[in-house]
Parts: sequence; C-alpha cells; structure tokens
Amino acid sequence: MAEKKNRKGKRKGTGMKGLTIKGGHKRSTESGAGMTEKGVRAYRRKNPGSKLKTAVTEKSPSKARAKRRKSFCARSAGQMKKFPKAAKDPNSRLRQARRRWRC
Repeated sequence: MAEKKNRKGKRKGTGMKGLTIKGGHKRSTESGAGMTEKGVRAYRRKNPGSKLKTAVTEKSPSKARAKRRKSFCARSAGQMKKFPKAAKDPNSRLRQARRRWRC
C-alpha cells in the first residue's frame, strides 16, 4: 500500500486509527478516559513530529503544565456547550476526561 502524502509531499499521519481501549492505548471511561502513555507513544510513532502529551493530573503542576491544563479545560468547556448530551451524562468520555484533568 502506498503512503499517503499531503500537498507539501510530507508523509500523512494515520490519526487515531488503530488506537483502542482494549489495546491499552486509551483509558476506559471508568478509569478517567483519555490516552495512556502507551497510546501517546503509539500515536507519535504513527505521526512523526507530533507534540501530543499525556494528561496533566497532578495537583500543583509546573508553570508550563498548568498552562496546558488551563488550555485543555477551556477547549473542553467549549465541547460541553457543543455536545450538551455528553455534558449532561456524568459517565461520558468528555466529563470523565475533564474530571481526570481536574477541570
């Protein structure tokens, strides 16, 4: 199978295809949703140049990590507005991820 390339001729990543909960790449909603360290490594292998990182879960993160958390919380708050059904369900992946990130 030929590699897909974008306009600039660079290799195109496969995104989240092939990353599963069963494979240990993502957390189940019961364990807080989001990606595991294994999943992040797999994603970065498939998408060279990616800057994807795991969740900021500590109570008092460093300055840079605190900014990442604040940014994620702001983005996911927008998702809560866009997807009111997920926002109402306390067991949705969105709500569980926000809980894990301490939003």
